Amino acid sequence: MDVNVAAAAACAIAGLGVGLTAAIAFRWSEREQARGSGSGSSKTGPGPAPAQEPALPPGVDTVLSVLRSCAIVLGEGDEVVKASSAAYAMGLVRGGAMAVEQMLSLARATRRDGEIRQVDLELPRPGGAARTAEPLAVSVRVAPLGSRLVLVLVEDLTERRRIEAIRRDFVANVSHELKTPVGALSLLSEAVADASDDPEAVQRFAGRMQVEATRLASLVQEIIDLSRVQDDQLKVDPEPVPVDELIAEAIDRCRQTAAAKQIHIAAGGVGGLYLNGNRGQLAAALGNLVENAVNYSPPRTRVAIATRRISSAAALGEADGELIEISVTDQGIGISEKDRERIFERFYRVDPARSRATGGTGLGLSIVKHVAASHRGTVSVWSVEGQGSTFTLRLPAGQPPVERRRLTNEPEATTPLPAPEARS
Repeated sequence: MDVNVAAAAACAIAGLGVGLTAAIAFRWSEREQARGSGSGSSKTGPGPAPAQEPALPPGVDTVLSVLRSCAIVLGEGDEVVKASSAAYAMGLVRGGAMAVEQMLSLARATRRDGEIRQVDLELPRPGGAARTAEPLAVSVRVAPLGSRLVLVLVEDLTERRRIEAIRRDFVANVSHELKTPVGALSLLSEAVADASDDPEAVQRFAGRMQVEATRLASLVQEIIDLSRVQDDQLKVDPEPVPVDELIAEAIDRCRQTAAAKQIHIAAGGVGGLYLNGNRGQLAAALGNLVENAVNYSPPRTRVAIATRRISSAAALGEADGELIEISVTDQGIGISEKDRERIFERFYRVDPARSRATGGTGLGLSIVKHVAASHRGTVSVWSVEGQGSTFTLRLPAGQPPVERRRLTNEPEATTPLPAPEARS
């Protein structure tokens, strides 16, 4: 993630804007002084009325309009001469006046001594947001604009700071997760060397090494999968993807684990549905949901997969259209309300000890969330501790291939789903 490059580019653009604005202001100031000296010469007879000076130097308005930063120009009495729409949206300007006292103090100091100032601030979110909401992190740059005006540029750094925090956490978590199996493999290899004369011990340690190697390979693969989908864009041209085939692949992926725990996987609902997107990403997302349901379910229970069509207007409140809803329901341990808010974060685990026992890496649900976002869909969870969980994917409906529709003129198949009782 090129956070540092993006930050450098943003700072360069802001600096260029201030430089251009200052240059224009300097030329305007020289012209103003020249006019002032010329007006002192004696004149006989009435002359044409002097033209009214513009509120802003020529060209400054154009420069401010193309800057990515919020721009505010203050007059001699601290009144707002010019402000971009983003400045109003961020709550920096209210009623024609600067609403942030720290910025107003910086502007007054710059007007007195002509020095350019820059400072980072944290501001409350506009619009009466909750007090617990994350504050806005902004970078403020104040510069004189001619002899009377002051320019205030404000850049919102909130998203950049959030991405930097996620990157730091991701690196720390990856390092920790990789260290565990690598350290175990190192210790087990030493144990095998020390037990070279004990075939049973060698076999036991070799089995443990295979488990740790599998865990390491799974972690690396999920990191690769996450890196492919986290930019929220499809990497290839979308294609029609049969939902029935995605479900079959997901069930086949967990077949051995489910059989070992005597877990029955039931699939039903509306058949013959299609999605439009990246088949590999969609298969990974649904496979992760079914795999989680099996891993976190007690033996001799059931996992149900249901499919249906719904209206996007009813589900998302958007323009009317069709969505495909795929829900995966288990009868497992459930998820507390506190944990439900974080389960889609990378490396977050409800029960770390249980996740290690099942081989979980904490990346599966994060991958599901990114795949849903990249396909213009959503993923949600319903859960009650001790009663189980239902994860629901809602994705825009696709159309089957034209050739197949022409050859098979069959109506949609509908099969009743032997799913658990519906829950609200």
